[in-house]
Amino acid sequence: MTGADRAADRAEDAADRAESSAAAAGRSADVAEGAAGEAAHHAAVASDDEFGEPGAPFEKRNPFYLGFVGAFGALTAWFIFEALVGIGSVLTLVVVAMFLAAGLNPAVETLERIGLRRSWACAMVIVAALGAVALFIVAIVPVITDQVKALTDNVPGWLDQLQSNKKIQELDAEYDIIGKIQDYVADGDFVSGLFGGALGFGLKIISALFNAFIVIVLTLYFLASLDTTKKAIYRLAPASRRDRVTRLGDRVLHNIGGYVSGAFIVALCAGLSSLVFLFVIGLGDYAVALAFVVALLDVIPMIGATLGAVVVSAIAFATDLKMGVFCVIFYIVYQQVENYVIYPRVMKKSVDVPGAVTVIAALIGAALLGVVGALLAIPTAAAILLILREVVVRRQDTR
Repeated sequence: MTGADRAADRAEDAADRAESSAAAAGRSADVAEGAAGEAAHHAAVASDDEFGEPGAPFEKRNPFYLGFVGAFGALTAWFIFEALVGIGSVLTLVVVAMFLAAGLNPAVETLERIGLRRSWACAMVIVAALGAVALFIVAIVPVITDQVKALTDNVPGWLDQLQSNKKIQELDAEYDIIGKIQDYVADGDFVSGLFGGALGFGLKIISALFNAFIVIVLTLYFLASLDTTKKAIYRLAPASRRDRVTRLGDRVLHNIGGYVSGAFIVALCAGLSSLVFLFVIGLGDYAVALAFVVALLDVIPMIGATLGAVVVSAIAFATDLKMGVFCVIFYIVYQQVENYVIYPRVMKKSVDVPGAVTVIAALIGAALLGVVGALLAIPTAAAILLILREVVVRRQDTR
């Protein structure tokens, strides 16, 4: 190595040492600056806060902190629960409207497949549904008016016939039961008493009409925007599970539509059989109206067929005693056929729900929400069974 090379190496080493010294001096300057800043901060805090420097953050595992946050959360949950209870009637109307929209959607899709726009298809389906309700009102109101009058006129005669019974005679002689009933029926007080008087009856009619209007408007909105609403709800699911959630959601909506279609078929069978029977026994004057009432009430699970049978039988008794007996026998037999033959076969193709689950769901729904709960119970049970089978059971099988 020449002298020039050694001199170059020594110069390079000297430059490296100078750079290291400069870096160390910079770090020392930063440390000194940080220490000066911290000292200035403490001095500012000491000068601004006469009570001294704040302590460490509150320990989140402290029992007081946990108790306070827990109590606040419980109170918040209770407030939300009370708010939901307060708007329970509104939520019921919303749920009913969503159920009706899901049930009418297959009819709308059928009209769309033949070339109609969705807006026109929704309008036609809603008009058809309203027409059915209007036909029900037009059919049943005159019948109820005439038959209530006939019932009022016939009850005193039936009570006179009861007086021939010795036990009834003894009770009547002691308590004057038959005389009081005759006066009560003749005055017509029992009719107004059913609805809490004229004012109560009028208020109930107004409330029912208002709720019906709200349900119709919400159903129309939900039906027109069902696709958009579904997509918005499905997007709330994670992207990795969105396809599966979409398939499950579509199947639930399909089950609801199938249940509505199946209930319509079952109700149609009840109406047609009642129509034929009423013509056969000689109650043809009101046969069409009463058959329509039976078909409409038969949509209600569990109790709908019984309600229809009670209405028709009562009107038949008011017309003729033998007709009433024939109606009771016919509907007892028909309900067995419907419960064990027609209903299972129709619903098995639309909503695959076991018979025991159907009964339990209908009882629970009726206990919670009355007739509305009974209507919603079976498709809700079908949706729960589908989710349990496709999510919970499948997850358990993979473990």
